[in-house]
Order: sequence, then C-alpha cells, then structure tokens
Amino acid sequence: MKILYLINQYPKVSHTFIRREIMSHEENGIEVLRVAMRSDDPNDMSKVDSTEYEKTHYVLKQSKLELLKHVFSAIKENPKSFLKALKVLFKMHSASKQSLLIHLIYLVESCNVAKVCKESDVDHIHAHFGTNPAEVAMYTSIISGVPYSFTVHGPEEFDKPLTLNLNQKIKYASRVIAITNYCKSQLFRWADYEDWQKVGIVHCGLEDKFFNEQTLNSRREGDEYRFLCIGRLCEQKGQLLLLEAFSRFINAGFKAHLTLAGDGEMRVEIESFIKQHKLQRNVTITGWVDSIEIKELLSKSDAMLLPSFAEGLPVAIMEAMATGVPVISTAIAGIPELVVDKVTGFLVFPGSVNSLEDALVAFTKLSQSELDAVRKRAFEAVKKEHNITTEAEKLAVLVGAKE
Repeated sequence: MKILYLINQYPKVSHTFIRREIMSHEENGIEVLRVAMRSDDPNDMSKVDSTEYEKTHYVLKQSKLELLKHVFSAIKENPKSFLKALKVLFKMHSASKQSLLIHLIYLVESCNVAKVCKESDVDHIHAHFGTNPAEVAMYTSIISGVPYSFTVHGPEEFDKPLTLNLNQKIKYASRVIAITNYCKSQLFRWADYEDWQKVGIVHCGLEDKFFNEQTLNSRREGDEYRFLCIGRLCEQKGQLLLLEAFSRFINAGFKAHLTLAGDGEMRVEIESFIKQHKLQRNVTITGWVDSIEIKELLSKSDAMLLPSFAEGLPVAIMEAMATGVPVISTAIAGIPELVVDKVTGFLVFPGSVNSLEDALVAFTKLSQSELDAVRKRAFEAVKKEHNITTEAEKLAVLVGAKE
C-alpha cells in the first residue's frame, strides 16, 4: 500500500513525531510519499531532517502558473468531483472566520496534491492536524477519489472547532485519529454520533533507542538543581508562570538553574521578565534545538517542567520519561493519561504559581529511592504506551495499510 502523508510544514523541528511515524511505516514495508506546503529553513536542519527534506514534494515550490494548470486539469478530468469539492468549500467558508480566498487557496493546493496521488498511484492520504492540512486532504480526497484520514493533536483544533468545521472534516474522512482519550472525547463533542466509530486512538511514539534503561541512573551532582522546560515560547506553554514560580523558589534560598529550550513569539516578554527579576545567571534560553540537543539537555537535567495551559500530550514529556528525567506538569488534556501524580511524575494545578512553587519545593525533599521509583514507573509507562513501532502499526491497521 502507498500512503501520501500530507503536512503543512515538514520537516519541522517541533514535529519529530511525524518523522518517526513515517520512518516506522517504511520499516514495516509501507511506501510513504511526503507532501508538504513548506518546510523549516533547510540550512538549519539536522542531518536526518535534511534527508527528509530531499524526499518531500513541496506544493508551493511550483510557480503560480503551474499551480493553476493543475486546477484546470482537475476540472477537465473530473468536473463533477471538482464541483462537489467546491460545494463543500463554500460550506466550510460559511462557518469559518477565514476569507473565501484562503479556502480557495486550499482548493488549489488540493488539485496539486490530487495530481501527485494520480501520478504515484496513491492508495490513502493521511494528514497531521485537524486544521488546514485536514481541509486540503478532504478536498484532495473528493477530487481524486482517494480516501483520507487525519490525526488530531489539540489544543488548536479544540480552541475553534466550529470555525475549523471539524464536523465536516470528520464526515468525509475514512478514519480520524486521536492521540489520547481526552482528544477522542473532544472529537466526540463535534462529530455526528454515526461518525464516532471512525475515531481511533494512536499515540505519538518514540524510537527503540530511547528505551535504554541504563539512562535511569540518578543525575544529582552538587547542590544546584537543574531544571529543563522544552517547548515553543508562547502563551499556552506557561513559561512566564514558570518563571514566576522559579523566581520565588530561588528567593527562598534554593540553588537552581532553569533552561528554556525553544524559541517563539513570547521570547521578548520572557527575556524582559528574566532581566526584571535578575534571573540572568539562573535562566538560559537556548533558541530552537534539534532532537540530538534535546537528548543532551535531558541528560543534564534533574527534572523537566512543563506548566502548560493548553496541550495535546507533549512529546517532550515522553522523551523525558523515557530517559529517566522526572516530569512536573499540569493536570490538563491528555497529560494525566501518562503523568500520574506521584506515580509516574508530578502534576500541578494549571495557572497556579503557588501549586508549581510547592511542587518545586516538594521535589527537593524527595529521597533518592522515591525519585528512582518514579523514574522506573515513568519509563515503563512510556515504553508500554508510546513505542513508535507499535503505534505506527496501529495506524496502519486503522487506515487499511496492514491487516
């Protein structure tokens, strides 16, 4: 079977889970075509992402004339299917806050993806994210006749399910993939009841190399605690709240260093907070880091902190747990399905500086045996539920690529 993976931006430093899924399919003998609209800067890519970049077909690298030529070809070859896609497009637009032009651009992109499906004899289309990739996949499926599925991660899809018209995307899909039970429940909110049976759960996963039990040894050295927060610097990740709790922790006399691994639109505000509270010696912002750098940072950390306000289930949490780094995060969305408080990690109330500060203090009081027990249980949980080989096989079965 040949699957076309449709992604808005690929490869992308924060989307390693998609690369892992694709590569696992290929290891299982499934042919995968990678199609994206754009990518990260190829000059800043790791070696593995550079290889993926070379394998990917980019729709928007074509000239406008070429893009339009494929639209006219779609109209000529199957006018009824094109008109059906156009009819669905106007229904999508009626519920959307986006301009009609944006939806028409998605249709143009779909005609080009449909051409790739025809030329490459594609059997199935799979998109990641229920936002514009799912809309492009839907139009492509209608035009080409190739069935499609899509994976929903959250939280963006659940912030605006009506304007994204999730109901329509689910209606036309052959399968819809949720990454957690929480995610599945949210899809049930917006899907018609008769479409509930389309929804299945496939977790994001890690490669076997992550599951090396030798990494579970204690890292405590000296009297300074080393904390790590991985994620885009944005409002939903809660880094400003983390800094407020961390500042109190430092002022209470604890010696600690916090590394913020990532970059994003809130970097200026975060840097301003650090300067205002005189935390320059205690906080480092790395900017964007690749998977190799993340592993290195984890190997030097006592705990991974992620006080998010909105999430799906962050891969960063899985990576920390798989490498023996205790996780302190918020009890939201799919996180409690993996991070069970005081069992496989530690949970705090979302939006609560006091709860996070208390958790940091409580962490310092844990005995080595208590920490080791949490590490071991966390490792076992992530290995059981988030092995990419197992999860990719589940997806292959759900979309009909494997019996």
